[in-house]
Amino acid sequence: MSWLQDYQPAGGLWISALLAALPIIVLLVSLGVVRLSAHLSAALALITALGVALLLYRMPAGLAFDAAAMGVVFGVWSVAWIAFHAVYFHNVTVATGRFESIKRALSGFSEDRRLQALLIAFSFGALLEGVAGGGSPIAITAAMMAALGFPPVKAVVLALLANTAPVAFGGLGNPLIVLGRLTAPIMHLKPDQATDAFSAMVGRQVPFLALIIPAFLVVVLAGWKRMLEVWPAVVASGVAFAVMQFVASNFVSPSLVDVLAALAAMAALWILTRFWQPKTVWRFDGEPARESRSVGAAASSGRGALYAWTPYIILILAIFLSRIGTIFKNLPVWLDLTKLLHKADWVFAWPGLHNQVVQHPPITPKNSPYAATLTVDFLFSPGTVALLAAVIAGFVMGARPEKLLRAYRQTLYQMRWALATIFMILAIAFVMNYSGATQTLGLALATTGVLFPIFSAYIGWLGVFLTGSDASTNSLFGPMQVISAQQLHLDPVLAGATNTSGGVMGKMISPQNLSIGATAIGQSGKEGSLLRQTFLWSLALTAVVGVLSLLQATVLSFMIPSP
Repeated sequence: MSWLQDYQPAGGLWISALLAALPIIVLLVSLGVVRLSAHLSAALALITALGVALLLYRMPAGLAFDAAAMGVVFGVWSVAWIAFHAVYFHNVTVATGRFESIKRALSGFSEDRRLQALLIAFSFGALLEGVAGGGSPIAITAAMMAALGFPPVKAVVLALLANTAPVAFGGLGNPLIVLGRLTAPIMHLKPDQATDAFSAMVGRQVPFLALIIPAFLVVVLAGWKRMLEVWPAVVASGVAFAVMQFVASNFVSPSLVDVLAALAAMAALWILTRFWQPKTVWRFDGEPARESRSVGAAASSGRGALYAWTPYIILILAIFLSRIGTIFKNLPVWLDLTKLLHKADWVFAWPGLHNQVVQHPPITPKNSPYAATLTVDFLFSPGTVALLAAVIAGFVMGARPEKLLRAYRQTLYQMRWALATIFMILAIAFVMNYSGATQTLGLALATTGVLFPIFSAYIGWLGVFLTGSDASTNSLFGPMQVISAQQLHLDPVLAGATNTSGGVMGKMISPQNLSIGATAIGQSGKEGSLLRQTFLWSLALTAVVGVLSLLQATVLSFMIPSP
């Protein structure tokens, strides 16, 4: 027998929203105030979420625990599988000694820590986000910077802050593809039309962030004065990324936006450093400061860069080939590796939960059963591709099978608490979603009328905080955002895009991403410290997206594309 969600179980919308937010409040307080570890904080929040679902929303116990179980399995495959093998890939490069070659290549690029942060955290991190996503940019770039001598916690903070502008188009445009598929029927469009419209709109929002993120990173790393000393590099990387992001999102394909923008930023930095270097090399306290080397010396030391970066070239090539059918349409069957990999997908309805929960207006146009289906893309998953790339790269680097297996066991032990955190966070998200708690929170924010574009950004932020994924928050709140905008006579394309753009700012404080970053540098238990260093920045940057969206809904409405 189906169960109808109640979006105002406490009688009023805002009091219901306050009670619905209890799991989030418990999670934030446990992490940031009480300073418990991420997995203990997540466990307390999960207990709270189940309590709210059972006692406040009167959700049948069977449905509540089924939702939690589905969240765990979703976390295993859609998040943990990817993040785990991203860390494993890095551990293979370390175990084979190739990472020392990468360190030398980076020193050849520049010994200045500010330029290294721009290259690794911002540019290379965006490339990893574009081809893989799923926490891999945070894991890999944080580990790389820590191995280069960055203070470990600072390395993760920089990786988290940098992993903002590219997230909307991460995983070869998956967040926007998901959004387009879910909302196309609501807007009476074809899925491709909706996806292209959202891509164009997001491409008129996040490039403004890309212009400021490089400067923002260097300020957090070294301060305003030290940032001004490298302003040519800040401008070059930010402008190259933003311009290419706008062009690709509006005129090429959402699947290629991050890849092209990241390559443009890396190329801009490389070209700039051929004829310019900062007058003095900035290093951390305790490191010897010395004059930067000549361009000729830098170029000479960079001749082995191709050899050093071979593992990452293999990773990028493997993911590119696996996504070739997404990037290039109408390929011959024998060449469409994407379609071949998808043949191994397993789609199934979650027993006991599928279509047993009923959603109703204003979340859906009419009473509709809430599907609970899970797709396990065994071969197509970025995690599987990263595993294959790690094995291939390991053999290319001369590793024997025993060494690769030893690195795998090491990674499993290293990430044990991070994996537990991921499973519980996704369980919380699914319990809140199927009980109606997330819908209550979204509806409360949607009552803000003319200010809805600002709160629309925070709805997306909330979704990514809960799920760690922009694609997931578009699944969670995308249809509701579009429906709410239609009711408020606002442009639904703007609302869906703002859900995506605002959502990326929740990435830096999402507990599973904090846990992935902390684990990658061997600092499990430091998640609370990371949260305290990124939380206010996350709120502030979301406000920037919200204000921009409000302006686009009013005085800058010409920026909204027509589907």
